[in-house]
Amino acid sequence: MSKKFFVEVDYHQNYKYKQLVCGDVFHQHKIKEEDRIVTTLSDGLGSGIKANVLATLTSTMAVNFATNSKDVRKSAEVIMRTLPVCKVRKISYSTFTIIDIDREGLTKIIEYDNPPFILIRNNLPYPVKATQIKLSYNKNKENTLNYYEFNANLGDRIVFFSDGVSQSGIGTKNFPLGWGNENVLDYSIKQIRNNKEISARELAKSIVDKAYYNDSYKPKDDITSGVIYFRQPRKLLVLTGPPISKGKDKEMAELLNSFDGKKVICGGTTAKIVARELNREVSIDLKDNDTEIPPCSFMDGIDLITEGTITISKVLDTLENDNHQNFYKSNAVTKLINHLLDSDEISFVVGTKINEAHQDPNIPVELGIRRNLIKNIVKLLEEKYLKEVNLQFI
Repeated sequence: MSKKFFVEVDYHQNYKYKQLVCGDVFHQHKIKEEDRIVTTLSDGLGSGIKANVLATLTSTMAVNFATNSKDVRKSAEVIMRTLPVCKVRKISYSTFTIIDIDREGLTKIIEYDNPPFILIRNNLPYPVKATQIKLSYNKNKENTLNYYEFNANLGDRIVFFSDGVSQSGIGTKNFPLGWGNENVLDYSIKQIRNNKEISARELAKSIVDKAYYNDSYKPKDDITSGVIYFRQPRKLLVLTGPPISKGKDKEMAELLNSFDGKKVICGGTTAKIVARELNREVSIDLKDNDTEIPPCSFMDGIDLITEGTITISKVLDTLENDNHQNFYKSNAVTKLINHLLDSDEISFVVGTKINEAHQDPNIPVELGIRRNLIKNIVKLLEEKYLKEVNLQFI
């Protein structure tokens, strides 16, 4: 993306009550060669596995077509002509929203039967005129797609969601007709005014949590919200592992000390080296009593200190499995994940000295070697979470 701003994309969801899979599917993809981001939200007809399969089909097609064509309208038309139609209800098996953003912030959005997106600019709703695209398959059936195009500004937020959000609370005293699009808008603006730096991830979760509450914690439908935030990049440096030679200890410590952004150290030995070189003290968080994850530590000027390889391995596993529920526990793993996901430009500095403790054949294979774990995390952050990541060995 252009350095004019960073584009943060994230989402949150809850499944329909007693369902094991979600019928809403959210995809995001960054096309590095063109510096474009394509995001899709699909809502499969019904719920459960069938809805998930249909939504996955739609979302995958949307990403693939949009990636290979700069005309998002054409992509949507192809999807509409491809999707099967329910024989009973005479409607497509999936609805969708496709959002395509280029390096300059030119944003193209196309919607089919999903609730309309919300553009929030300067803490106010900003109207965008829709162009309607009529698609006729036969004399008896015509579908309408809504197409929008605008230039995003720094600070803009796009909020979009499945009807499980807007229809939450339906039939209740407070919302007999459902929460509604206007209430979702008002709620979103209130959250932004209460926390002007609220991240896309935090806002999406807050919206889903409110919809979940509206349904008395027993959702009548799958609930998904996505948020796109055009913001100044948030920078993070993660330092892990001692350098290849002791002569580089000072260089590594100074690199961390001079960094303009949040700072994280992963590894007890690494923390001791930094403490020695910067003449600071390290203390363990005695309140951290997680039985599976080693505790965090403290040092002046450092935002987070964790143990090394075990914690990094758990971070990789959690990010790979996309377990959003685990992101909100309180331990070293979730704290590190939250730092990673709340940052936009992430630098990893990895020491290349072998830690003899991890050559013990009795230690599980999944621990791996630090540098390989970090390489996998870097790949995941770039491809799945659309972060800009730099990897340096020392």
